[in-house]
Amino acid sequence: MAECLYQGSFNPIHNAHLAAAEYVHKIFNFEKIVFIPAYKPPHKDLKDFDTENAMHRLEMLQLAVENIPYFDVSAIEYTRNKPSYTYDTLIQINEIIKSKEKINFIIGSDAFIKIESWYKTEELKNLVNFILFVRDNNFDETPFEKLREKGYNYKLMQMPFINISASEIRTRCLKGQAIDDLVPYKVAKYIKLHDLYRA
Repeated sequence: MAECLYQGSFNPIHNAHLAAAEYVHKIFNFEKIVFIPAYKPPHKDLKDFDTENAMHRLEMLQLAVENIPYFDVSAIEYTRNKPSYTYDTLIQINEIIKSKEKINFIIGSDAFIKIESWYKTEELKNLVNFILFVRDNNFDETPFEKLREKGYNYKLMQMPFINISASEIRTRCLKGQAIDDLVPYKVAKYIKLHDLYRA
């Protein structure tokens, strides 16, 4: 099969992100999982996502996947100096690959439940096959089935819940605590080297 996209803020990339991508690659046999870090996530406080933060997130992602041949990183959103709307990114990707097939797109349940509030959501749902991984230990699929009825096509990954969040990592960094169990070794080293998430 072709590529599968995985967009997110990745602030920072962590082991649960990578485990989800590994699972999707194994189950769906995609040739590539392409990580797309959002340059300026529109749903986040943009003062926390300046150019320096964006470049650190991109570099950490590249370090995390550099030795995995079926993982790749795209800086496509870094070419647009404006909020990173998924719809705009997918339109740009379609112009490059010129595919008539829907784009496969990994997304967490916490983000997908808010999909109707996303920019051009009606157009977006016609472009994407969502691959949904659970971000909740007490997952209830009922509200997601209602989204399916509205035309949002998704496949639910039967992957065990991994309780890691980027906010937990940033909190540990702020407190000077170790994060080696939550992120790849090179990412932990990079965060320490650049003294990230300490303010």
